[in-house]
Amino acid sequence: GRVLDQIEEQLTVQPTQKTRNKKLLPGLKPPWDQELPVWELRAGEYRVFYDVDDADRVVTVRAIRRKPPHATTEEIL
Repeated sequence: GRVLDQIEEQLTVQPTQKTRNKKLLPGLKPPWDQELPVWELRAGEYRVFYDVDDADRVVTVRAIRRKPPHATTEEIL
């Protein structure tokens, strides 16, 4: 599906480079264990929340949520 394609395309190389579809979420305290900071990837109406272990070069996807146009990031977590 489109979300998996976006994850593969956007997070395989330079997952911590800010782009139009990737942004850092400083100060966000999501309801799951994570390596701070948390990043968000926009994939259509979905948001992919992930973190990166730079030392091991590993991206961990923590959650995928549908984000209605009126909802805030905090509301969909």
